[in-house]
Amino acid sequence: MDKRKALFSGRTMVVVVVLAAVVLAAVGCWVAQQMYGLGITGMNNSNSWGLYIMAFMFFVGLSAGGLIVASSAHVFGIESFKRVSVPAVITSIVCICCAGAFVLIDLGGVARVWRMFVGLNFISPLAWDMIVITCYLVINVLDLVWLVRGDERKVAVLSRVALPVAILVHSVTAWIFGLQIAKAWYSAIMAPIFVASACDSGLALLLICLLALDRAKLFKFDRDLMKSLAGLLAVFVAVDAFFIACECLTMGYPGAGEAEALAIMTTGKTAPFFWFEIIGGLAVPFLVLVFARNREKPACVVLASALIVLGVFCKRAWLLLTSFTVPNVYGGNGITLGTAAAQVGDAGDVWTTLGVYAPTLPEVVVFAGVVCAGALAYMILSKCVLPKCGGEQ
Repeated sequence: MDKRKALFSGRTMVVVVVLAAVVLAAVGCWVAQQMYGLGITGMNNSNSWGLYIMAFMFFVGLSAGGLIVASSAHVFGIESFKRVSVPAVITSIVCICCAGAFVLIDLGGVARVWRMFVGLNFISPLAWDMIVITCYLVINVLDLVWLVRGDERKVAVLSRVALPVAILVHSVTAWIFGLQIAKAWYSAIMAPIFVASACDSGLALLLICLLALDRAKLFKFDRDLMKSLAGLLAVFVAVDAFFIACECLTMGYPGAGEAEALAIMTTGKTAPFFWFEIIGGLAVPFLVLVFARNREKPACVVLASALIVLGVFCKRAWLLLTSFTVPNVYGGNGITLGTAAAQVGDAGDVWTTLGVYAPTLPEVVVFAGVVCAGALAYMILSKCVLPKCGGEQ
């Protein structure tokens, strides 16, 4: 086969094979989950959401950040940002598809998916989320098609819809949590926190992808533009840190009702995730990117961006798990775990007064499989689409 006509070749093909192998292993674990139920995961009655929902929140944010950058280029007439519109939209499409996949996986039985369309409860934020994510995916696909065709007029019109929808998609995800009165998530600032983290994690992932595409000679990433985007990333990080500080101050102020949740975040079970985000995901990247000379170095930008992405994933972990640590059940023996493992042992092991969760191997493999499938999709889309847009060096 002509090497120029091959979709992938050489070392890239080895990467593709490895990614595909992980995806196949994940499919096997997902089939087992369909056969034996969500009991093979680490979730239980005290922790009804786990790694899948963390990943859902994480990828929705990554997707929203990418489209915000692409849409802003046309809405505000930022010519330099238009250069990265196509890679940004590709990133957004792949991430929103990964987010949707995690929702379907967390449902358990796929045979019940049809109920999402015929039995929607329109006062539920979960229904809002399904609607806005579907609209968001359609907008992304149309945006990519028109960008590839070079139809700037249609892209400009669509961007004026895409920008608010990109902000709304992560706001609605935040309202799934922020409107639950019985949990520590109940906060009016939850949506701004989610949007801020979407902006910094989405832009951080985009910078990593752009530099990777540049290295693969699929897209020429101008260093002046890199410096500009890295500076914008530093601003997003500062805003994200400010919102978290506001929330923590409100939670910890004397007489506040969420002091217990703050204690769990800062010194309890979820403290490692919280402090990694604060130090590794916010403070260190900001100190790196705040200096102009560091923003000119690809290695520094990649390091700061990777820390931001990891930090936001840790945010999803501490945000989700902190509210499950102390079940909202009072009196009696607590709450039943509802797991087969607990029922096999001592009868007393069925009951708990503290949330207990750790991802099992099948969960981790399924998570890795969706991520690898996303990476494969990104590689294929980039290889097929970017040359048509004149992105090759």
